[in-house]
Amino acid sequence: MSTTNPQSDAQPDGGSPRVRWSRRPADGTPAAAARARRRSKHRRRVVNVAGLMAALVLTGALYSALSPAYATNEGSGSESAAEAAGRELYERSCISCHGENLEGVPTRGPSLVGVGEAAVYFQVHTGRMPLVRQEADAPDKPAVFSDEEIDQLMAYVQANGGGPTLPSGDLRDGDLAQGGELFRLNCASCHNFVGQGGALSSGKAAPSLEGSSALEIYTAMLTGPENMPVFGDNQLTPDEKRAIINYVQTIDNQADPGGAGVGRMGPVAEGLVIWVVGIGVLLFGIFWMGSKA
Repeated sequence: MSTTNPQSDAQPDGGSPRVRWSRRPADGTPAAAARARRRSKHRRRVVNVAGLMAALVLTGALYSALSPAYATNEGSGSESAAEAAGRELYERSCISCHGENLEGVPTRGPSLVGVGEAAVYFQVHTGRMPLVRQEADAPDKPAVFSDEEIDQLMAYVQANGGGPTLPSGDLRDGDLAQGGELFRLNCASCHNFVGQGGALSSGKAAPSLEGSSALEIYTAMLTGPENMPVFGDNQLTPDEKRAIINYVQTIDNQADPGGAGVGRMGPVAEGLVIWVVGIGVLLFGIFWMGSKA
């Protein structure tokens, strides 16, 4: 154990001796001095760690108080009436699959953070959500919620998760020829050349675009539901998306060429049927006449 021992030094002029204090082990051994140094080093480490922890806590507190997200929440105050109503709908119909804070639930539903109101509009307006059961594709069916309730759900998800918003203006205001070229380049491989849909792998299918509204097509391109890729503004500009919508809805409203609508192929498909049936009838007649002869 280290102690503080007084030591006296005699003065040259014969005055009273000067007391000199020194710290050294009481037993005066090198082992005791080493133990004292280790204890001192350990105390310094504890003090350094405590100081570091205090600095980290203080930094976290300052960041929480001054970060932009906190400032936005503080400035906005309480949630709006639409967001509150959307929260109630979400907690009643969506929370079991998408989690309390939009974070998603493993094996049940994906996170909704960042999907935005555009994804909510497409999934809910087309009746794909709420999901009836887990299967390869979410079936397209009549919407469960009213337009007002869909707006409330969009407001809640947008306010708490952010993401793509709904477009504005005329969504068919695009070049028809450009839309056809872009559709054949980006969409026809799954939806076929006239938007009638087609089979994909693993029991999935690209849906038909017949009867789809302009806003449904736009939000699908913007959010990429299921197997569909996301066509953000870097991939397809808003004008290009409008051109594609103009093409899809133009061919949807046109009459089938040649009369019967056989996959929108018109006279080609009808001619093929006539050729096959005609050849079959001709061969039957030849064999029948040969058998009679």
